[in-house]
Amino acid sequence: MKQLFLASLLGSTIAMCTAAMAADDLKTLEAAAKAEGAVNSVGMPDDWANWKGTWDDLAKNYGLKHIDTDMSSAQEIAKFAAEKDNASADIGDVGAAFGPIAVKQGVVQPYKPTTWEQVPDWAKDKDGNWALAYTGTIAFIVNKKLLHGSDVPTKWADLKSGKYKVSIGDVSTAAQAANGVLAAALANGGDEKNLQPALLMFADIAKQGRLSMANPTIATMEKGEIEVGVVWDFNGLSYKAKMANPDDYVVLIPSDGSVISGYTTIINKYAKNPNAAKLTREYIFSDAGQINLAKGNARPIRAEHITLPEDVKAKLLPNEQYKKVTPIKDADAWEKTSKALPQKWNEEVIVEMK
Repeated sequence: MKQLFLASLLGSTIAMCTAAMAADDLKTLEAAAKAEGAVNSVGMPDDWANWKGTWDDLAKNYGLKHIDTDMSSAQEIAKFAAEKDNASADIGDVGAAFGPIAVKQGVVQPYKPTTWEQVPDWAKDKDGNWALAYTGTIAFIVNKKLLHGSDVPTKWADLKSGKYKVSIGDVSTAAQAANGVLAAALANGGDEKNLQPALLMFADIAKQGRLSMANPTIATMEKGEIEVGVVWDFNGLSYKAKMANPDDYVVLIPSDGSVISGYTTIINKYAKNPNAAKLTREYIFSDAGQINLAKGNARPIRAEHITLPEDVKAKLLPNEQYKKVTPIKDADAWEKTSKALPQKWNEEVIVEMK
């Protein structure tokens, strides 16, 4: 009994010491970040997944000034690599497939937030170089007013046979657009290695003159240029909420299949404000940071470990819409296929445009 008591006491002491060390380390990090006084990001604009909420909190709580330059995942990694010691960015947010690419290119540094154990293994790099903070599922955003009496498409099959103009964006630079192609492939019998079903579908849409080159954004939607946009669910929901007439728009997950993925922060290996960048990641994975993302209609990666306010939960799509979504099962295959996608898209889809 005495040995059991001592073992229990020792275990409790170790746990308390570990917690204290984590708290001390966090205080040290906070002090170092405050001393740096700023964090500069790329690809983390105010209106994407409610980053504004996090930047405002970091300014209020730690005095961190912030500037963002919006760009695609590929451009972010290229910027880190090109600028090196002349780094103008400390942290970026990239599509899941780009996390391992950034590691291979040697442009990132690790940091594991204190909530690390609550991040699923599939959603993080074991060394802490990247971890998905929120998930996204490819969805449709539909402007009902522009459908000229046609029914709202609820699945990819509807896009094949309908008269809708379809906007997916630039698959050569945007993770959202590339994942849109993957989602269409998965719904039509393809996978991470085989995008042909999607390429054939989009080529057919292009032949009919229904593939729009307009990027699905708030600006193009407000101009009435988007009939059916292929977007992340959180972007679609955010766009709808900001429209002058939100009821004109429907956001839904295609019922015949889609892909669920996510976005990860990458901390620049050459960051001028590395501690502020690490504190930013720490905050993003905290309860408050995760709720901020949910306020931007993004599903937090720690959703099972936090309680979302009812009004925030109401902003998300109902769970039943996610029944046929598929996570990326073969990240290596998808990395290879997504690299080859821009050329295939140009050769097999764009060439068919009228």
